[in-house]
Amino acid sequence: MGRMNYLAMKTDPAMEDLIGSDINDLKIAAKRLINHATKLAGLSFGTSFLEWVASFSAIYLLILDRTNWRTNMLTSLLVPYIFFSLPSVLFNFFRGEVGKWIAFIAVVLRLFFPRHFPDWLEMPGSLILLLVVAPSFFADTLKDSWVGILICLIIGCYLLQEHIRASGGFKNSFTQNHGISNTVGIILLLVYPVWGLVVYFL
Repeated sequence: MGRMNYLAMKTDPAMEDLIGSDINDLKIAAKRLINHATKLAGLSFGTSFLEWVASFSAIYLLILDRTNWRTNMLTSLLVPYIFFSLPSVLFNFFRGEVGKWIAFIAVVLRLFFPRHFPDWLEMPGSLILLLVVAPSFFADTLKDSWVGILICLIIGCYLLQEHIRASGGFKNSFTQNHGISNTVGIILLLVYPVWGLVVYFL
């Protein structure tokens, strides 16, 4: 008799409906999890891609300023911008032994061979030194937080408005010599922090 009750419970339609309902709930939860994971992966990929774009735009503007741009803008702000926007792969690479050797050579050249130390190396040398000697509070805590992204946004906004002012207006900033490349480069500095803040606070 107990055996028969056990078999009856096992094939009970109500129990089958309950199990089927649980399985459907699991399927729905799995689909939602996959959708959210896909969205987050897309957002993080977009952030990572824009991080690379912003870093190379800042490096391009830094090189341009050292060669033929020659503006009165405070372009040294590009150094902290690169510090906070540099992708983790490059950041960790230059923060390690390679960066220490580059910084050591730069300091030795600057101290003992100042005549052989070109002016255009001042900013890159400062950047490497900053990467190597920055305390972990800046390198680990602020860089990977919304504070670092906000600093990048402030620097980008300042450089854009100074560039427009120096060009004599927004229209002129696109028509003067090297105007388009400079303006587009500065605008690209704004895309990453704006995107990064939106993703961070989503």
